[in-house]
Amino acid sequence: MQVSIACTDHNLKRGNGDHSKQSTTSPNVVNQARAKFRTVAIIARSFGAFTPRHISLKESTGKHTGMKYRNLGKSGLRVSCLGLGTWVTFGGQVTDEVAEQLMSIAYESGVNLFDTAEVYAGGRAEIILGNIIKKKCWRRSSLVITTKLYWGGKAETERGLSRKHIIEEIVRAMTYLINQGMAMYWGTSRWTAMEIMEAYSVARQFNLIPPVCEQAEYHLFQREKVEVQLPELYHKIGVGAMTWSPLACGIITGKYENGIPETSRASMKSYQWLKEKIVSEDGRKQQAKLKELNHIAEKLSCTLPQLAVAWCLRNEGVSSVLLGTSNPEQLTENLGAIQVLPKMTSHVVSEIDHILGNRPYSKKDYRS
Repeated sequence: MQVSIACTDHNLKRGNGDHSKQSTTSPNVVNQARAKFRTVAIIARSFGAFTPRHISLKESTGKHTGMKYRNLGKSGLRVSCLGLGTWVTFGGQVTDEVAEQLMSIAYESGVNLFDTAEVYAGGRAEIILGNIIKKKCWRRSSLVITTKLYWGGKAETERGLSRKHIIEEIVRAMTYLINQGMAMYWGTSRWTAMEIMEAYSVARQFNLIPPVCEQAEYHLFQREKVEVQLPELYHKIGVGAMTWSPLACGIITGKYENGIPETSRASMKSYQWLKEKIVSEDGRKQQAKLKELNHIAEKLSCTLPQLAVAWCLRNEGVSSVLLGTSNPEQLTENLGAIQVLPKMTSHVVSEIDHILGNRPYSKKDYRS
């Protein structure tokens, strides 16, 4: 199964990494690799970050893994509440062998959702993902693969959302891909609520297939879109949330508490935006709040990253949280957030809100 996501080039430096150094992988090789496994397509545009709220979704638990599964929006597609992302890591930070280790750990832990994009490592991430699935002989029907469209090759016709690149204008193109069996669902990434509603209206007007989810940034320091805008869309048109960056690009792990390590992403030229964010006044305030949050993590007998991921999962409007990791130990730790989720009581959430200086959003907030 494939889900497709389409993107535009507005403010995407922060959310999608450095695309100026794409590999020279042949477009034909990439296309052949992508043809090996169907995906769920999500159309992505970067117009800011989204953030979901408490919405009741039917949830089930894997008998052998303890993984929890939720519907993707109001569609019938069941996805693991934790997914594995490949941005920066596959074809970049980690070797193919480590990528296989990460996928194996995730799969054996009950993860059925793996997220990639045509631009990640110039197409290498998709190829590596497909090769691992083939090598492992995992049943393709048991997996949900999401990919994102907008950037592709270096030619003008190999990127964007034109008819030449993805066959047709966005809503009609996604309907075509689904009808052809190349994808089974489609959604958006970093779109505004107004744009999502417009896409839904176009789909209904011309008897086409509407989007089922929005892929959005969501973490302790970025919550308004998912908690204010998406719940309204969920209730009106059934669009769910697939969220990314639960650890705020590593900030919530605490590794930048004493400065920026030379080996970290923030020290790289292409991640200048992350360095600036860390050393900014807001960044220093966030570091101070993390120290207080760490006390809550200690009381719950978990790590700060586990607390942060569980905090995202406690929002029932979130269908799945995408984890990004560069080593097996980190992935295993983050997957442990499933065990912390039952401890996220209203009292604990209120404590966290107090430390963050936030208040929970109410229906009045997002309906006004």
